[in-house]
This record gives sequence, structure tokens and C-alpha cells, in this order.
Amino acid sequence: MKDKIQELGKKREEGLQGGGKKRIEQQHKKGKLTARERIQLLVDEGIFEEIGMLVTHRSVDFGLDKEKYAGDGVVTGFGKINGRLVYIFSQDFTVFGGSLSETHAEKICRIMDLAMQNGAPLIGLNDSGGARIQEGVVSLGGYADIFYRNTLASGVIPQISAVMGPCAGGAVYSPAITDFILMVENTSYMFVTGPNVVKTVTHEEVTSEELGGASVHSAKSGVAHFSCANEVECLNNIKKLLSYIPQNCEDDTPLLQTSNLKPQTSNNLDNIIPDNPNQPYDIREVITNVIDADSFFEVHKNFAENIVVGFARLGGRSIGIVANQPAHLAGVLDIHASTKAARFVRFCDCFNIPLLVFEDVPGFLPGTDQEWNAIITNGAKLLYAFSEATVPRITVITRKAYGGAYDVMNSKHIGADMNYAWPSAEIAVMGAKGAAEIIFKKEIAEAKVPEAKWKEKESEYQEMFGNPYRAAERGFIDEVIEPSQTRQKLISAFAMLENKVAKLPRKKHGNIPL
Repeated sequence: MKDKIQELGKKREEGLQGGGKKRIEQQHKKGKLTARERIQLLVDEGIFEEIGMLVTHRSVDFGLDKEKYAGDGVVTGFGKINGRLVYIFSQDFTVFGGSLSETHAEKICRIMDLAMQNGAPLIGLNDSGGARIQEGVVSLGGYADIFYRNTLASGVIPQISAVMGPCAGGAVYSPAITDFILMVENTSYMFVTGPNVVKTVTHEEVTSEELGGASVHSAKSGVAHFSCANEVECLNNIKKLLSYIPQNCEDDTPLLQTSNLKPQTSNNLDNIIPDNPNQPYDIREVITNVIDADSFFEVHKNFAENIVVGFARLGGRSIGIVANQPAHLAGVLDIHASTKAARFVRFCDCFNIPLLVFEDVPGFLPGTDQEWNAIITNGAKLLYAFSEATVPRITVITRKAYGGAYDVMNSKHIGADMNYAWPSAEIAVMGAKGAAEIIFKKEIAEAKVPEAKWKEKESEYQEMFGNPYRAAERGFIDEVIEPSQTRQKLISAFAMLENKVAKLPRKKHGNIPL
């Protein structure tokens, strides 16, 4: 028995070495951690159980039968993060460049199945050169097996992808289906076709970083939700993200037990809205003055900056926030803002995270670029997402709520539970200037001084509709509140809605305008 135990120890030691000392050193020289080092930093100390350490590939073509490594390029298992069960796979670039083989895929699928069966988050640490070419269609089938499970798990358990190296070709579609993608600056990239193919087909000269680096996908395409300076920051962001999210779709949102449940300050709120309705302000100031101190965790920060989304805590309980940003493009809704917010709203609804909306929206962005690129369909995505959400939903209108954008931004008409407005709110079909020009067009044209008449009618319309009281009279607004009262009103309202039950009509699934 002693000899057999020694043999087991030897095999385990071989498995821990990955592709060997030389390749591990090469990984470190690139500023990258190994697959196991990443897991060690991610999970609670000593709380990781590896599954499939001794698995090897079963290929014999192209000399592969002479080169085998225990684990076959991916570390899989389960552990705990802040005491909560998670399932993890971490691709090992030191073994065949982290390429995906049949057995590599089987190990990942095994972990995905366990995560689904036991209702716990799945975390994928991606660092792979793609499909193992020597295995041909078998490796492609392995990718499809993973994609299928990603889809089945969507909305059942949280799925988080960290791209910590290359992720190219078909490999990109697994992260794309998951809930959140984190990327590391300068060492990770994602693209369907690489720089060489791009050059051959389109004659464009482009680097991997320029084509699909972290900054590109976090700011331009919106593929990545977080861009991280290094791998340690990336892993810490995964931990932070998980702290706001329940284990599965049947679980409640996390409640943080802490004595510090106060915002940074709330005195500024009464003075935060400028007297000039066209002057911008930063909606993040409103958010941070309402939520628990230091609890805002912004998602998609560098993409579609005219809308702000992220997680926060209110009275210790996790919530999701969607807010128009007057400091960027006046807070209008455009294609990217609509899809960004819609995706976030749907995630929160999947996992029982209440939604808080801060609204200051002058409408949808006009122009041929928006219309030709389907602002209608994309704007409808946000409308659809809010309309089908059954979690507690509260809206606070801080200033403008114009036109169809008023409807879309979680209005009472599409199922919001509580709608508040500040005295500075303007709820109307459009701004007073444009409305006066249309309604009083004939009077203005016939006036001796058209400009003066226009100003007069603009003031008349502003006085009539440039306030929250018409909407409050109709019950579209539940209460007009002082800004400094916002936090307490929200805490009371969310507590009241804590046991909300809402059922959608029986259906297989809806057909969101994609």
C-alpha cells in the first residue's frame, strides 16, 4: 500500500506542474499567473477541491499520443468564496496553450453540470489558444457542449467569465453567453477572427490589442463589463461582484450585516439639480448620496456612458441601479445605452435583485445613424426588459422625463411598483421650447414679434407641464418628495415590496426584439 500511495503522490505532483517549470516561467514573464495560482487567489484559503486532476487526452494523431499532461490543460473543481460555494474551471496555458480538447471540454461540462445541480455560481477563467487543431471536429463538438450548457444555465445560476489571456474563434461564445465578462488590460483579448485573417480578408493592419483588447471591448463594443489593470484586480472584482448576487434564481439577494448603513451624505441632494434645466450634473452624486456608503459597484462603466448601471446596497440589501447620466449626451437613450441597460435589468430580474431607477431623460437620440442602426428595435429591448421584470421596481424622477423615454424608463404604465418625483421633475411629451413651437405655431407666425410670442408660450407650457404635479394628479407618480427624503422613502418602499409576488402570463418564453 505504501508504494501505491507514493505512486499516487507522484502523479499528483505531475498534475500540479502543468506544462512544466519552463512554461510556467514563460507564463510569469508575460505578467500572467498560472491556472492554479489564479484559483488560489480567488477562493477562500485552502478551500478548493480539484476534480479530474489525472485526466489526460485520448488522441493519437499528429504525435499527441507521445505528449500527455495530467489535467489536459484545465483545472476544474469547487471551492468557497467568502464562505459561499462556487464551481470553477481555469484553463492552463502552459499545457498545449490551453487549447480545448475532447477531454478538456468534458471536464468543463462536468463542472457546469454540478453547478446547475447544486445551484451555485460558475466561474470560468479563460486562457486558451482555442480548439486543439490536432483533434479536428471533436474539439469543436466540445465547444458546442459547453455553449449548450451555458444556455441551459442562463438565468438559473450566475455565470462569470474572466478572460485572462487569448480567447479567440469559437471560444468567445461561451463567455458571450455568460452574465459578466472581465478582461485584463494588455494581456487578454477576444475576437472571432484574428489580426492575420483580418489582414488577409480586409487588408487592415491591426494588433490583437487593437482588435479585441480589454479597452476595446469595455469601451467600444461593450462585450466586456469590466476592464482590470491586472489579474489580481480581476480576481478581486469577481469576489466583489459575487457579494451582490445570490447563489441561484431561487435564492434571496445577499444581506450585508453591518452597522454602517448610512450614505456618505444626503444634505447635498436638495441642491444637486441646477437651476438651468439644460445644465448637466453627475447622476453618480445622486446615487452615492442615497445608497449605503461605498457600496456602489458600477458595471459597464466605460461603455454607453449616457446611462449608468451597477449594484449597490440600500439598508444592507443588494439592489440593481439604472440611471440616466445628464453629464454625458444629456442622458439621452441611444442604441448602446438601451442594450446596456436592458441586459442589466434582465440579469437583476433573473436573480431576484430589486431595481432602482433614477430618471433624467430628454428622449431618444435623434439622427440617421440611430434610425438606420435600429434605435427602434434596440430601444424596445429596454422597454421589454422592464416590462417583463417581476422584481420590486422603483423609479425616482429627478428632472426630465420626456416622451417615449418616460414610458421606457420604468414608468408606472409598464409595471413599476412605486414612482417618486422630485419637485424639479418635468414630466411631459417634450421640452417646453419644442412643444410651444408645435402647439402655438400659428399664433407665433402671426405675432408682430414672433420671438417674443414664442418665449411667452414656452413659459406658459413650462408652467403647465414642466413639473411633476400633472402626473401626480393622475396617479402616475405616487409621491412628490424632497430630494433629502429619498433614501428613507426608498428603504421603506423596498421593505414594503420585499414579499412581492408577480406572475407573467403562461408561455414558453417571450420573443424579445433582438
